[in-house]
Amino acid sequence: MDIIHTVVDWYMANLNYLSVMLLMTVESSFIPFPSEVVVPFAAFKAAEGELNIFLVVLFSSLGAMLGAFINYYLALWLGRPIVYKFAESTLGKMCLLSREKVEYAEKYFVKHGKASTFIGRLVPAVRQLISIPAGLAGMRIRDFTVYTLAGATIWNVILAVIGYFMYSMKDTIFPYLKEIMIFIGVLFVVFLVYKGLKARKNSGTNPRTQD
Repeated sequence: MDIIHTVVDWYMANLNYLSVMLLMTVESSFIPFPSEVVVPFAAFKAAEGELNIFLVVLFSSLGAMLGAFINYYLALWLGRPIVYKFAESTLGKMCLLSREKVEYAEKYFVKHGKASTFIGRLVPAVRQLISIPAGLAGMRIRDFTVYTLAGATIWNVILAVIGYFMYSMKDTIFPYLKEIMIFIGVLFVVFLVYKGLKARKNSGTNPRTQD
């Protein structure tokens, strides 16, 4: 537990504009990382006066755009067969990808059109993957940027408001803040380990035909 407390202390101490942008870049790409442990805690620090809340939203949105561009251009350059092959690979499943998830994101994109890159940023099951079908479809980069930035900014504002609300309740939750972060972190690690083991088992016992 001492190690976990040390990690939490280090995380909060190093949560700044650059780290927020980098973490949100990771979150918005195909690598699983929850924005819920980035923006709200950065907003909490902003409420304390250590950061500026508007810059927190700005840099988190810039990071979200960078991650979205990664997904978009990888899908655009690699094409559907390689994207689906990666989604079905062990590494892809460790990143919480699957053929079903990519197919769902593609169907969502087809149904809602370019507006899906805006709406999808607010939908938990779609928000990290909606950039992939946009890239596969060759969506105009200008439209992709505008819609994605708008959706990502709204999402980050919501998370920032939650962070500010957390600060207003600091006398109630602050004594347990580390425990809350530890609990979230442990759950996330356990979830990743479970998905990784499941992906390894499935890849070894149930191979599928690739595109």
